[in-house]
Amino acid sequence: MLIPLNKRLRDRAVVTAAILSLVGYSAARAEENSFGPNHNDRRTESPIKHLIVIMGENRTFDHLFATYQPRPGEHVENLLSKKIINIDGTPGPNYGLAVQNYAPPTGTFSISPGGKTPYGTGGNTLNVPSTSYAPKVPYTSIYDPATGAALNGPGAVATLALAHEATQDLRPQDYGLLLTGATGLPTKDDTRIKNALSLPNGPYPLVRSTGASLYDTYGGSPVHRFYQMWQQLDCDLLKATAKNPSGCQADMFPFVEQTVSSGSNGGAFTGTYPAEGDIAMGFYNTANGDVPYLAELANKYTLNDNYHQPFMGGTYGNQMMFGYADALYYADANGDPATPPSNQIENPNPQVGSNNFYIQDGYGGGSYTKCSDLSQPGVAAIVNYLNALEVPPNCAPHAYYLLNNYVPAFIGTGATDPVNNGQFTLPPVIKQRHIGDVLSKANVSWAYFGERWNDFKKAPGLGANFGNIDPPIGPAAYLYCSICNPFLYSASTMTNAAERKAHLKDTADLYDAIEDNKLPAVSWVKPSTFNDGHPASSKVDLLESFTRRIIDQVRSKKDLWESTAILVTVDEGGGYYDSGYVQPVDYFGDGTRIPLIVVSKYSEGGHVSHEYSDHASIIKFIERNWDLPKLSNRSRDNLKNPITSKANPYVPLNSPAIGDLFGNFNFGDD
Repeated sequence: MLIPLNKRLRDRAVVTAAILSLVGYSAARAEENSFGPNHNDRRTESPIKHLIVIMGENRTFDHLFATYQPRPGEHVENLLSKKIINIDGTPGPNYGLAVQNYAPPTGTFSISPGGKTPYGTGGNTLNVPSTSYAPKVPYTSIYDPATGAALNGPGAVATLALAHEATQDLRPQDYGLLLTGATGLPTKDDTRIKNALSLPNGPYPLVRSTGASLYDTYGGSPVHRFYQMWQQLDCDLLKATAKNPSGCQADMFPFVEQTVSSGSNGGAFTGTYPAEGDIAMGFYNTANGDVPYLAELANKYTLNDNYHQPFMGGTYGNQMMFGYADALYYADANGDPATPPSNQIENPNPQVGSNNFYIQDGYGGGSYTKCSDLSQPGVAAIVNYLNALEVPPNCAPHAYYLLNNYVPAFIGTGATDPVNNGQFTLPPVIKQRHIGDVLSKANVSWAYFGERWNDFKKAPGLGANFGNIDPPIGPAAYLYCSICNPFLYSASTMTNAAERKAHLKDTADLYDAIEDNKLPAVSWVKPSTFNDGHPASSKVDLLESFTRRIIDQVRSKKDLWESTAILVTVDEGGGYYDSGYVQPVDYFGDGTRIPLIVVSKYSEGGHVSHEYSDHASIIKFIERNWDLPKLSNRSRDNLKNPITSKANPYVPLNSPAIGDLFGNFNFGDD
């Protein structure tokens, strides 16, 4: 879709900038503003002078867009187009392509164990989907320390007044969404789902037995950790085809849910397997009105159906790719690679007497891996596969990389966390440079707008386990996602009061910046736990409302809309199934497809882009648009742009490769 910028276009951009400066738009604002120096904000390769990245949570492409149908002349890869399902969500003629498998016990961790058989044969059955920690009923207060109500998400509000207090970032007409969707079930078995006790072996629609949608309800959250996702994808080079050269079959999602789920937490196997159930295969149906606003954006702008979570596993690793385009390692006081405590090193080998229940895994167990050493548990299975693909693992010698969720060393004040005291905390990042460092050095303004930052930065600490509040700090600070902010991990940002003040902001500051035409060049926007769309603790319709408020406000400012692109995506797929191609680019990913919608004057028309990309592609876009250097000599922004064939636009022929997102725009003359 990209048409190369030509002289006429560049001249038009210059004239436009001159006109805007005469009317007092952002080009004429002071060279120093509240988001740092902005001397070079408008020196861009494209007409985009402002980039806004909105980051929701934990939904795959097929989970949201399984039945999406684009405008005539466009093609989308989803469950419907592959005929895996019919438009009503029932199994289609190619349903067998998504069949899920059970594997017998193995002695060591494997990303593609042998002897697999489909569920429903040999006595192996799918468990009933679980609601996990979704609220059963609305709570009577926003935060109740005795019951931990705030930890159960938006169900912790009981009136519209409390809802308004709990969240400032929804459209006013949507506050009521916080009060709907509790499960109403006496147990964790999600019997709301049609045929929950006898689901087919494959994807199923999230509807009730009456056929009514479960879209506006809270549901279970599937497992989404690092080694678990490698197993879910079941990558085997012997299964490679021309259309799927990585051989990743995505046929073990329920198996991982039912054998190890979110990990052992360092505990011994007791003979009981996790009761998570078959959550991962559920999907919404846009053809029946689910996901209405995101589908509306897809119809009006550009939808990318080949955008991926960059890191196997959960929130932390994928959010760091927004900032560093790389995995982060355990560091000493000088910022050099060091060895973490032994009880924090991952061991995904199965415990004796278990089928796939890891030895060391979970928040109370391992999360670091020295992937340069093939003798380390779990490493050889992945590295040998990558070597066969001729994909470098990109694991630095002596580095132990953090794979799963640990809190940053810093709290909002810039101090080190006085509560965590190093346990389950990544030490300060000193020598790994983030994109904010590069933007600041180039005098390009930027900010990370996190909902509830103003509350979080006053909080004393979040406790040894970031899921517990100790000491109690109230719900508002908890709602801020500390593990989502890549800059909160960095010493260059957090130990410099001026940098913190300039670049770490609340979403309230975003709305003011839009209104006052003082938006920084690059903005990352993170909703709170209530509004981010995370399964169990939030809903997609809340994320849609949060997103719509921002887009509507930008569109209402004519001059700002002319020069702004808004990227709507999520951090990762949350462990939900997806049928799309996955390209391994290094030891850490890529993972499943996730949605990306590109909202801009230059992306109008309902186009479906197939440009292979992940979160590091956003960094590549920023670097290309503002003419910035690479973050390091090993970060993913060094990867080539994909070269593909007309016969298969989804698979890079020059793998590993990721795009810079310019192909999602049309910057040609109107």
